Amino acid sequence: MNTFRIALAQINTTVGDFEGNTTKIIQSVKRARELKVDLVAFPELTICGYPPEDLILKTHFVKENLRQLKRIRSVTRSISAIIGLVHRQKNKDYNAAAFLHNGRIIDIYHKIHLPNYGVFDEKRYFEAGTRCPVFSIGETTVGINICEDIWRVDGPHKIQTRQGQAKLIVNLSCSPYHQTKLADRERLLKTRARENQAFTAYVNLVGGQDELVFDGASLIFDPKGKLIGRGREFEEDFVVADLNITSGSSRRLARNVPGPELQEFKLRPIKHSGKRPKIKSVKSKKMPLLKEIYQALVLGTRDYIYKNGFKKVVLGLSGGIDSALVAAIAVDAIGAQNVIALIMPSQFSSDETRQDSETIIRNLGIEFKKIPIDDVLQSYRYQLRDHFLGRSEGVAEENLQARIRGNLLMFFSNKSGWLVLTTGNKSETGVGYCTLYGDMAGGFAVIKDVPKTLVYKLIDFYNKKMKNQVIPKSVSKRAPSAELRPNQRDEDSLSPYRTLDPILDAYVEKDKGLAEIIKKGFSGKTVREIIKLVDNNEYKRRQAPPGVRITPKSFGRDRRMPITNKYRE
Repeated sequence: MNTFRIALAQINTTVGDFEGNTTKIIQSVKRARELKVDLVAFPELTICGYPPEDLILKTHFVKENLRQLKRIRSVTRSISAIIGLVHRQKNKDYNAAAFLHNGRIIDIYHKIHLPNYGVFDEKRYFEAGTRCPVFSIGETTVGINICEDIWRVDGPHKIQTRQGQAKLIVNLSCSPYHQTKLADRERLLKTRARENQAFTAYVNLVGGQDELVFDGASLIFDPKGKLIGRGREFEEDFVVADLNITSGSSRRLARNVPGPELQEFKLRPIKHSGKRPKIKSVKSKKMPLLKEIYQALVLGTRDYIYKNGFKKVVLGLSGGIDSALVAAIAVDAIGAQNVIALIMPSQFSSDETRQDSETIIRNLGIEFKKIPIDDVLQSYRYQLRDHFLGRSEGVAEENLQARIRGNLLMFFSNKSGWLVLTTGNKSETGVGYCTLYGDMAGGFAVIKDVPKTLVYKLIDFYNKKMKNQVIPKSVSKRAPSAELRPNQRDEDSLSPYRTLDPILDAYVEKDKGLAEIIKKGFSGKTVREIIKLVDNNEYKRRQAPPGVRITPKSFGRDRRMPITNKYRE
């Protein structure tokens, strides 16, 4: 029996940060060598960061990523490493994985199955690979592939294990988070390990990149589908495991498997000096769903702030549940000392929301500035008085208040260099219950993919996590209101959120039609009204800032609808 030590370097990269990414890779290679690891693997497109999108179209970008590979090669003596990169060959670009062994580049694998759905757009940039390499390091034969390759039943793993007799499959991945994704991955990889009768190691990226957040949770399964190791969720990790690989072939599977060409590389095993220290593989505990979602929001927010060069954020704190949640997330992301709240009351702001704003600020320990907007609003009305004589006040005057607040937030941003966090949720964004250049104004929309009913659950989770009523109960119990007119309630303009959210889920997330949604027991009139609101407000969503994606179909990144569109059910 051969003991083969593998390490999965679950690192947080930044798109285009060649120096920073390469430094992390080199540090991880050195750490692996100290632990006398045989093979260390990194996430997909490690060197350049993921997803690089149209940067790939820049020749100098691709050249720089290849130059960094040469730097990394020089530190791989006495170890094997698999590094994700963009590989240019004959004027074609490939999503690739370089296999480095003892200071040499042995081969560069090209991803075969290119995803082109949801957030993925790889056929825009990459050519598909045509080869399935396996690398025999002494008695251990390793097959490598990238992300989507292992999701396909007929992926290269099949050829590598059957025809190439690989006993270990290593998959480099950048799999973005959404609810239930981790469970889906675990089921899939467990199945692949059993089907192929091979150890299966999956190394995933961690960190936030624009709207996307990557949860890490790298995985190792044995040939029977037993979990050997699991990386931590939403933080960097270094997963090490000793694999007891039997000598020779313990199976006789069909050798002639149709598909890409198999290529075999035989390499000398690296002899480690001195005794190899024993290690115990770690299976990090899976998070409960609400904690998982909350941590995704925190990590996505933190990385967006820091990776874009900001140190502080500012948000409008109304005393409502949405801004309370955003403030809490911001504090957990970058610390209370870096979060500033603006309280901007008007004549319509209730005593309850004013008191709750002050309580939230005090409990979170954040700085605040109070700027009443009534005088500014009256100034606007005075300047416009002659243009709308005889016309009653309505939505335009309500939106004017939101835009005054948006202007104040953006002024502080411009003056102080703070990033404005918007506080709108997915339910409001879905039906357009938000104001362009008002409450939509800002740099990052923390909860833009969080339905309103989930906001309530996350507030409850947060208070339990803190073991204190940091966000007062009155915030959750009070009927939601924009407070832009006397006694206003969200439900004056919208269906109750317990009705709205399931309809939005069916229409937006699952692409169900009018008839299908009505069959679920909803009023035909209600469904028609909600669908009309969703369809008519695409122009608003197109102008919204980016925000953390936590559902399988977020606005903008996943769901792409034309603004000019006459199709209606």
